[in-house]
Amino acid sequence: MPENAVNTSARKPVVLLAETLSPATVDALGPDFDVRSVDGTDREALFAALVDADAVLIRSATRIDAEALSHAPVLKVVARAGVGLDNVDIKAATAAGVMVVNAPTSNIVSAAELTVGHILSLARRIPAAHASLSAGEWKRSSYTGAELFEKTVGIVGLGRIGALVAARLAAFDMRVVAYDPYVTSARAQQLGVQLLSLDELVAESDFLTIHMPKTPETTGMIGAEQFRAMKPTAYVVNVARGGLIDEEALLVALQNGEITGAGLDVFTSEPPVEGSAARALTAQPNVVVTPHLGASTDEAQEKAGVSVARSVRLALGGDLVPDAVNVAGGVIDPYVRPGIPLTEKLGQILSGLAQSPLTSLDVEVHGELNGYEVGVLRLAALKGVFTPIVSETVSYVNAPLLAEQRGVAVRLVQDDVSEEYRNVITLRGALADGSQVSVSGTLTGPKQIEKLVAINGHAVELPIEKHHVVMLYTDRPGIVAVYGQRFGDAGINIAGMQIARETAGGQALSVLTLDSPIPETLLDEVREAIDADLFRQIELVEA
Repeated sequence: MPENAVNTSARKPVVLLAETLSPATVDALGPDFDVRSVDGTDREALFAALVDADAVLIRSATRIDAEALSHAPVLKVVARAGVGLDNVDIKAATAAGVMVVNAPTSNIVSAAELTVGHILSLARRIPAAHASLSAGEWKRSSYTGAELFEKTVGIVGLGRIGALVAARLAAFDMRVVAYDPYVTSARAQQLGVQLLSLDELVAESDFLTIHMPKTPETTGMIGAEQFRAMKPTAYVVNVARGGLIDEEALLVALQNGEITGAGLDVFTSEPPVEGSAARALTAQPNVVVTPHLGASTDEAQEKAGVSVARSVRLALGGDLVPDAVNVAGGVIDPYVRPGIPLTEKLGQILSGLAQSPLTSLDVEVHGELNGYEVGVLRLAALKGVFTPIVSETVSYVNAPLLAEQRGVAVRLVQDDVSEEYRNVITLRGALADGSQVSVSGTLTGPKQIEKLVAINGHAVELPIEKHHVVMLYTDRPGIVAVYGQRFGDAGINIAGMQIARETAGGQALSVLTLDSPIPETLLDEVREAIDADLFRQIELVEA
């Protein structure tokens, strides 16, 4: 064993809390881990604690870089209890095979509500009126405001926070318009939002709020040109990222009366440095400022801790981690999520039917699902395929590597056509012996029942259960009685059955779901009795 390696057998995984996290975070981890604490700002103490840590939970003060990772030989997960990841070297973590997760949705409600708070504060001049009254003044006429009713709010960026803002401001009977080049008109229509070009939005908005990620393309995207095009009565709000609004151009626009006011929670440098445009903005009488409070609610902080604690549990258990940012992650739409366990099970069924090694796999997604990001279903299929056939634990992180190592080419194939069901997921594998195998499944009804709907082109429809038998034989009278009698005599109950056949006297496919597995000796006996061309027992395992 290498000198710095740790023997991980017969021990609880070690989860290191490098910063103070809520009691709910620890509760969410549960009793299955050895939870330890360290001051993550003390580098030497952090390095010593990382030696046998399987996961480390941090906030913004602890830096996890290549140096820290070099002291963590068994580390599997870095979990940032928050949205930003500036203090994590994601490239170094990826190179070390360490998953990085965060809590991307933990603060979205808080950020949306703060946006509305800024808009109301600007419209009704609440901070200035408060300061005046606190100073002993009573100047009601000096703080006449404006209603939001029937005004136009322009939202730049219709992602999760932008959509929440749209919903909340629609309740004020505002006209909601948005600019987002990655949102379809159908999605905007679902949200009750009218899509405009950026130039149109800027010109029509009474209140403009920006909710974009900070990239080279979006930095300074609201600048001098946009301010000149705005109404002189307009306001701008930024609680997203400092630098999305050109601060110098905003200062000039406010001073020249090109717009009426601004609400700012974020700045290019935080705190704003003396002599900068950001610092000058904080002193303007028509600007409402807060010190980066978008995620600063008790609820958001607790959500962040609980979210990453759950991600740690998933990661250390080898399961899908939706909030992983460097491997096998990404936000998963609720409409796609039920398809993940279905696809895993289809993968296991495909492996159970395959009679020689898999050389390629097509993951086909048919129907309405194609309006969503479904790449995760490729990972789910691979996990399902390999779970029954490899000795190591299969995860959404290592499943693509297992496919690569085995020379299995994988494709994701999508189309909008699904003739009989709203959505159908088909796994189609090519085998080393030149044959092919395919399985199809869907989700039906309000309870989203997982159903098997086709095997090798034979149409069936029955719920997916733990125990299955698939038989292919020449169709002739009495076959069902043969296997039914043999299974009944052995105390094996048939819970469900579907038979598909091409023509009378041709090939017939029987698919059974059973309450218990069938002994191998009985399988061999029944296979011979019905002279089956294909006879496979498939037992699904917890993936």
